Amino acid sequence: MNTVAEATETFVAHDMLAPDVVVISDGGGIKQATPRPIIGAGKVARFIVGGLTKNDITLIVEATTVNGSPAVALHMDGELDGVIAMRVENTHISGLYYVRNPQKLTYIASETPLTLR
Repeated sequence: MNTVAEATETFVAHDMLAPDVVVISDGGGIKQATPRPIIGAGKVARFIVGGLTKNDITLIVEATTVNGSPAVALHMDGELDGVIAMRVENTHISGLYYVRNPQKLTYIASETPLTLR
C-alpha cells in the first residue's frame, strides 16, 4: 500500500472493524496516547494506519494474546512500544485497547502463576 488513505480503506473495505468500534489508549502520562476514546470504523482505521506510518521507524507486529483476548505487540526500533488488545464480537473488532504505559508493559514479558487459595 502506498498511502495512509489506501491502508485505511483496506481496514474498512474488509469489514474487519465494527461500525461503532472504539479505541481506548493508555500512555500512563509517560507515552503519547489519545486523551479521549476514538469511535467509528473510519476514524479508528485512520488512527491505526496513520499512527503506525507517521514516524520513520522499523515496526514489527507480533500476534499474541492478552488476558485471553487476541492482541498484537508493537515493537518499534527493536523495543516493545505498545500492545493492542482486541474485543471481537460477531466476527468484527468492536474494541481496541492500546496500552503504551511502560509500567503496564513490564507485565507482558512475564507470566503470572495462578494459585488456588
